[in-house]
Amino acid sequence: MDTTNLLTKFARIGARLKVTERPVRGSQPQARAIALDVRADREGEFFEVRHSQASDPEVSVLDVQGQDRHLLLMVRERNEKRKFLCGHDERHWFIAAIPESASVGTVLQAKEALKPVEVQSAQARQRLGSKARNRRKNSAYRRQGEWFFLPAPDFIVDDSLVLRNEPLRRGNGGKPHWTEFCYRTGGETVYVCPRHPNGVTTAQYQRILISNPKARGWPWQVLRRNPGVYVRGRVRHADHKTIVLHGWHKVVMNTEFQAKAMRNVAFLD
Repeated sequence: MDTTNLLTKFARIGARLKVTERPVRGSQPQARAIALDVRADREGEFFEVRHSQASDPEVSVLDVQGQDRHLLLMVRERNEKRKFLCGHDERHWFIAAIPESASVGTVLQAKEALKPVEVQSAQARQRLGSKARNRRKNSAYRRQGEWFFLPAPDFIVDDSLVLRNEPLRRGNGGKPHWTEFCYRTGGETVYVCPRHPNGVTTAQYQRILISNPKARGWPWQVLRRNPGVYVRGRVRHADHKTIVLHGWHKVVMNTEFQAKAMRNVAFLD
């Protein structure tokens, strides 16, 4: 690993980088010979590339956009290539894993790869240029972190089913985004608790209770997996500026969850 070159590339986007050798913990240690993280010390936030002493992964920067404060990082280990967009979004540094199905070699391509099909279709209908597509707010969508909000002016709701102060969560944890008004349609009922953050089906939930009576005392929540989600009003998050959505908007998450490389990312917003 060419540490000097990595330090130089990260410095070009105004970021500090630390490369450390220490055990990489996780449920799949054989797949986590290297981990990427955003941490903080007295000087502020910094990126960390952490790898075990036994491993010697190849880590390189494919593209740097200094003015945009983003770079595209590639990690090669065990003949597998994984790519990560590292950059600054509003108030903090972030790391986003790029789906392996996307062929990307630049920061701009990585940003587009993180947009789900619905977002790409919406921006195509609006005939947005590359500069507009790169904004958090344009005629096709609003974005806050990993969430995109697409205008749905013709969407009609049952007012009695509108939820207030509802969280938007991704399955692997992290701090939720809080919505002022939320409406959910369809989806699958799941039971969620700290031991099962991705949720279990009703049948799985019943089996857990039978095999472990103490599980009844766990802080379960009943949620909907993969529902259609629509929101309006304020959307809040500690790391992002509050946005206000006038009228109902459909909520879609970026494509990061599709990436196997997610298991290499320790950082969660």
